[in-house]
Amino acid sequence: MDIVLVVAARAEAAYLPDELPLVLTGLGKTAAAVALTRALASRPDPRNTHVVNLGTAGALRDGLTGIFRPGLVHNHDLNAEAIRTLGYDPRESFALSGGDPAVALASGDTFVTDADVRARLAAEAHLVDMEGYAVAFAAAAFGSRCTLVKHVSDAADDSAWEWPERVDASARELAAWFAEHRGKLESPDPA
Repeated sequence: MDIVLVVAARAEAAYLPDELPLVLTGLGKTAAAVALTRALASRPDPRNTHVVNLGTAGALRDGLTGIFRPGLVHNHDLNAEAIRTLGYDPRESFALSGGDPAVALASGDTFVTDADVRARLAAEAHLVDMEGYAVAFAAAAFGSRCTLVKHVSDAADDSAWEWPERVDASARELAAWFAEHRGKLESPDPA
């Protein structure tokens, strides 16, 4: 199984291996979806590709630190109920094979620094980022396997403004996690 590494910001990839394909998406769901779609469309067989999204996330609940592999990703800034009422499936959530089913990630185009937004999102998720949902959506559209790996960089509050100073520590942790788990990620067995 071929691996494609996906990160939003170059700083998150600082310690990842150079020999693997790297998709640098930019920030936000739209940028992530377009960048990964381009990358997967150019692959000979995207169904034989394991998309591994490594990145930072804000903790929506107190006490969360370290690395998480979410089992569910949710698009938090989509009015899914209204779309469902119109008779369409908004596909606002994806279960992720091999992820921790007890950990949910909320993705949206909002850079969360507000306590009220954090509290609202904490009712449905543990972590928040800006790209995970779009990565999972694009991977699913191509039949690619997808793994999201998130390192908590802040508490999705005023501390999020310190992300530029904290991203290097997160990048080191993410690279160490990848080095430890690379063999399993390259395996065709999703377990």
